Amino acid sequence: MGLDPIKLIVLFFMKILSDRINNLPVSATLEMAAKARELKEKGNDIIGLSLGEPDFNTPEFIKEAAIQAVQDNYNSYTPVDGYPALKRSISRKFKRDNNLNYDLNQIVVSTGAKQSIANASMVLLNPGDEVLLPAPYWVSYSAIVTLSEAKSVVIPSSIETDFKITPDQLEKAITSKTKMVIFNSPNNPSGSVYTETEYRELAKVLEKFPKVYIISDEIYEHINYGEPIFSFASITEMYDRTITVNGVAKAFAMTGWRIGYIGAPSWIAKACNKMQGQITSGANCIAQRATIAALDAPVSKIKYMIDEFKNRRKLIISLLEEINGFKLNKPKGAFYVFPDISYYFGKTINSVTIKNSSDFSLFLLEMAHVATVSGDAFGSPNCIRISYAASVQQIKKACSLIKESLSK
Repeated sequence: MGLDPIKLIVLFFMKILSDRINNLPVSATLEMAAKARELKEKGNDIIGLSLGEPDFNTPEFIKEAAIQAVQDNYNSYTPVDGYPALKRSISRKFKRDNNLNYDLNQIVVSTGAKQSIANASMVLLNPGDEVLLPAPYWVSYSAIVTLSEAKSVVIPSSIETDFKITPDQLEKAITSKTKMVIFNSPNNPSGSVYTETEYRELAKVLEKFPKVYIISDEIYEHINYGEPIFSFASITEMYDRTITVNGVAKAFAMTGWRIGYIGAPSWIAKACNKMQGQITSGANCIAQRATIAALDAPVSKIKYMIDEFKNRRKLIISLLEEINGFKLNKPKGAFYVFPDISYYFGKTINSVTIKNSSDFSLFLLEMAHVATVSGDAFGSPNCIRISYAASVQQIKKACSLIKESLSK
C-alpha cells in the first residue's frame, strides 16, 4: 500500500527545511490547545485547562497607563534593551521584592520571559554543552536548549519529593560538559516552591563548579500561597553566575502584552542586547509604559487575583482527591496541579487502552472534553498538568466530567 499523498508532501518539504526546525518539537501546551479548538469547531463543548493563562482582565490601573502612553504618542522604536524608565522600575522591583541589586546595564527587557530565556541560552551555549533541567520543567526549556545546539540532561523528581531535586542528584548530573542549569520556582507545571534552605544547599554544590551558569525563572513569584519566595541570585556566591528571569504575564494578567526581563552580570546582559538587536529589537512601546505602572505598584494591588487562585487550588485539589487513581501533592505556588496518574497505565477505559500520560490526556480531551497537558512534555511521564486559571464553574464541571469518564 502506498503512502498517503499528504504525508509524501510533508516528507518532501521536511527535506527542504533545516535540521534545526525539523528537530524542534511542537509546544505541547499549544498543541493541546489547537486540538481543543478543533473539537470546539466541530461543536463540542471543551473545557480548556491546558494553558497557563490567567482568566482575569488586566488591572485597570495598568490599562490606564497604556492609554496614557498612546495619548502621549509613544509610537516609535524602543531601545533594544528597554526604556530607561522601565529599567529603573525593574531595578527598584528587584531590590524591593528580591533583595537584588541590578544596575540598568544589567537589565534587558524582551518580548516575554521566553525570549529572555532564549537570549541567555543563545549567548552562553555552544554545540555539545549540557544543560541540566530539573524535572518537571517548562516545555520550552528543552526546545530552547535544542535551538542553542546544546543538549538537555534531565534530573528526575517525583511526587514523593514534592517534585524537587536533591543536592546529591545535582552533583551527580554535572559533567565536564555542563554549562548551565535552569531552576524554576514556583514551578510550572508542579507548583512546587524551593525554600531558601533548599536553594542554598543546591548552591553549595554549584560552588564546586564555577563554570556552570544558572537561569532562575521566577515568572510565578507573586503567585504563591505562603511559602516565601527566594531568588537564587541573592545567594552571594551565585550572583555573578545567575540570570534572573521574570515578567508581567502571569501575576499581572498581561500574557498578551509580551514583556519579560532579566537581571544578569553586565557582560551577559550586553550579549543578550546584541542578540536581541538582530532578532526582534526592542519590545512594544505601549506595553513597556504599562509595565512601569505594574511594577511600581505595591504587590497588594494584585492580591485579589492571588487570593482567588488560592481558593481555586483548594477547590480543585478537593475535587481531584475524590477521583480514584489520582495522586496529588499540594502546590505552594503558580496555578497548576500535577497529579500522578500512572495508576491508569495499562488499563482499558471505554474501549481505550491507556499506555502513558499522553494517552491519558488525549482520553480526557476526547471522552471528557477536558483539555490538559501530558507530563511527558515536562519530563515527568507519570503525570498530567491541569491549570486552575479558570472559573470555579469550569473547574467543578471539568472535575465532574473527568470523574464520570474514568468511572467507566
